[in-house]
Amino acid sequence: MSTTLEIEPATKHDENDVSPVEEVRLTVSNDDDPTLPVWTFRMWTLGLASCALLSFVNTLFSYRTEPLIISVISVQVATLPIGRFMARALPKRKFQIGSKEFSLNPGPFNMKEHVLISIFANAGSGFGSGTAYAISIVDIIKAFYHRKISFLASWILVITTQVLGYGWAGILRRYVVDPAEMWWPSSLLQVSLFR
Repeated sequence: MSTTLEIEPATKHDENDVSPVEEVRLTVSNDDDPTLPVWTFRMWTLGLASCALLSFVNTLFSYRTEPLIISVISVQVATLPIGRFMARALPKRKFQIGSKEFSLNPGPFNMKEHVLISIFANAGSGFGSGTAYAISIVDIIKAFYHRKISFLASWILVITTQVLGYGWAGILRRYVVDPAEMWWPSSLLQVSLFR
């Protein structure tokens, strides 16, 4: 009896992964390259910067009568040349911390890094509304009820509601993300732009 583990090639797909929706099949690739670096210095730098910037700018402009909302697509378009520039400009030298070895520039800027940067930006953008929903709760407490709320309490409220949303998404992933029948038309634009 053999106990060897066989790894299927990346081009072989499970029938459950092939979408029955033609638009999804034409836009989204089922192929994955597991050799592409993902957790890179570029991804963390551009991701955190875009999350903070979008969060600040969209929250600031949300108080206007006609709010200006900067979308994730804007960040997606802007970070591609910045990521490619960083891939050319950062040193390729490897650093070692303990037994771990890493490089600021592991190779060309790739689609996986770009997608994660956009996910960071989406987390900071407020999902189309321009700001995190709980910011309105803090505003109402201060403006309408004339009550004081500390920065720490406000921050915990906002972070809790944001993380609760991600938690529900994780719990319901099996029903709203994993099945090939589930598709989100608004995401197809971003996917086609990535490709």
